[in-house]
Amino acid sequence: MSKKIVAVNAGPRKGWNTDTLITEALRGAESAGATVQKFDLFRLERYTGCISCFGCKKEKNKGRCICRDGLTPVLDAIRESDGLIIGSPNYLSEMTASFRALYERLIFQNLTYNLQTPCCNQHPVPVLLIMTSNADDTAYLQLVQNYQRTLDRFVGPTKILISGNTLQLKDYSKTDWPWSMFNPEEKQHRHDTVFPEECKTAFRMGAGLAAAT
Repeated sequence: MSKKIVAVNAGPRKGWNTDTLITEALRGAESAGATVQKFDLFRLERYTGCISCFGCKKEKNKGRCICRDGLTPVLDAIRESDGLIIGSPNYLSEMTASFRALYERLIFQNLTYNLQTPCCNQHPVPVLLIMTSNADDTAYLQLVQNYQRTLDRFVGPTKILISGNTLQLKDYSKTDWPWSMFNPEEKQHRHDTVFPEECKTAFRMGAGLAAAT
């Protein structure tokens, strides 16, 4: 029976940096024999972050968010998966609000507030966390590592892939005013030379994720 890998895109732009890296990771997982399922958070029905209802703290709902909305099928799929890929661009020095909504619901359902058994997740799965950013690769390393530690604890062993200094536009000259913070030539050069190597890394990490399950 093949392994099931679930991927979640927490970015809004189809075919751009985050989506491309997730797609390559999924291709890698498929190359290792896994079946894959992908969700685009910006295209789901309406949903929220954790509403602090504490329904998941009741024994009958242990490890399961009881809030029913657009995120419910995503959480259900992750719970039944053998591996998870999550990708988000960095907006204003953080992951997207859509990522945070999923993250809150994904983690809090497994948090028990019990010192002896702080996590009730009975089915840990490996995770690949991808973040893209227009800043340097190391600018948000600590942020991603903080997420990595929490995912390690409540979801499963987590590896990270950061793609920095990404290309945001096909043509920076067509903006209404100069985006003088960026060097379009350098951005394009990195996109043409470094980003393809990052795609290969995502492919390998996706394959490794499937093989590790």
